[in-house]
Amino acid sequence: MAQTFESLKMYPGLERDDVKKALEGAIGVVREDLGQFTDFFPSSNSFDNFFQPTDNVEWTTGFWTGVLWLAYEDTNEECFKEAALKQVDSFLNRIENKIDVNHHDMGFLFSLSCVAAYKLTGSETGKKAALLAADHLAERYREVGKFLQAWGNVGEAKEYRLIIDCLLNLPILYWASEVTGDPSYADKAENHIKTAMRCVLRPDHSTYHTHFIDMETGEPTYGVTHQGNRNNSAWARGQAWGIYGIALSYRYLKKPEYIDLFFQVTDYFIEHLPEDLVPYWDFDFDTGSEEPRDSSASAIAVCGILEMCKYLDEETGKKYRDAADKMMKALIVHCANTDSKKSNGLLLHGTYARDSKENTCKNRGVDECNTWGDYFYMEALTRMTKDWNLYW
Repeated sequence: MAQTFESLKMYPGLERDDVKKALEGAIGVVREDLGQFTDFFPSSNSFDNFFQPTDNVEWTTGFWTGVLWLAYEDTNEECFKEAALKQVDSFLNRIENKIDVNHHDMGFLFSLSCVAAYKLTGSETGKKAALLAADHLAERYREVGKFLQAWGNVGEAKEYRLIIDCLLNLPILYWASEVTGDPSYADKAENHIKTAMRCVLRPDHSTYHTHFIDMETGEPTYGVTHQGNRNNSAWARGQAWGIYGIALSYRYLKKPEYIDLFFQVTDYFIEHLPEDLVPYWDFDFDTGSEEPRDSSASAIAVCGILEMCKYLDEETGKKYRDAADKMMKALIVHCANTDSKKSNGLLLHGTYARDSKENTCKNRGVDECNTWGDYFYMEALTRMTKDWNLYW
């Protein structure tokens, strides 16, 4: 069933109590998780809906610390602040000793943990760690092609590419320019999104997950998927990264062309939602499919829509806010967990990776919670309760 903005009107919207109860329920689960996830972090995805303790590794640990900061903002309870600050120390150690950081995900790791700590508490440790992370990300900038290389050793031929996820890593560079007065960080971020927008958007407004760049000419060459169903399909989470990433760059750059790009990628996402409004992991699949969902994609998209609505005229903004409300209602009804005996995560029915004939993935975290889904779900609820000051 193809959705339209008109067809969304038939769906129930959010009531104020829906958001309040969902946020209170989520914070209750987070509070119970503190004993397990203060000295350690949750695994990237759950196992039978329960996260396991892990060290500060992979690209996902910052999401949990971000959840702690959101819980602290809502409750002012010191237990959340103390746990988050303890983890900020861990992030400083991680970047100083270059522990599992040979990739572009410095924003995911350090914006939600350390930039947040600096903004909320004035933490100098957080500021130091985040600036070191921004420096590290800036080193991945490739002048030939003007982009941030996602994976592998910088300049490595087989990994000379960008991925759509990186749009969420750009804000740490914009932030670094703001606090240091050095424009070079923001210049690299702006160049990256210009390059990305040249190559990841298809004529039908779906998106490539990754796109290679010619090492000699700097020109985009070809796009492939890494986690989508096939090279020319629309991986749901990738489309959502596009929605939020474009909105965040508009926040910093105020370039009007990004509003038009936002409309394109967001409309594609909304128009390909199934009947219950919870996306499958790839938009190749629709109502009735037995393929798994990816609830995290919807949570990310909602956050991006709510951010961009700040900059739209009243009528247009209402249209997109109403769509976000309907999507959020679906997440609360179908995917929210508020019972710590059922799961120690917040958002059920996510998919980390699903194998297919054209991607390189093995099944991982299929129909499970994942840490980024939990974070963006909490961020969306927070955005719906107040005028939130972003960590991004």
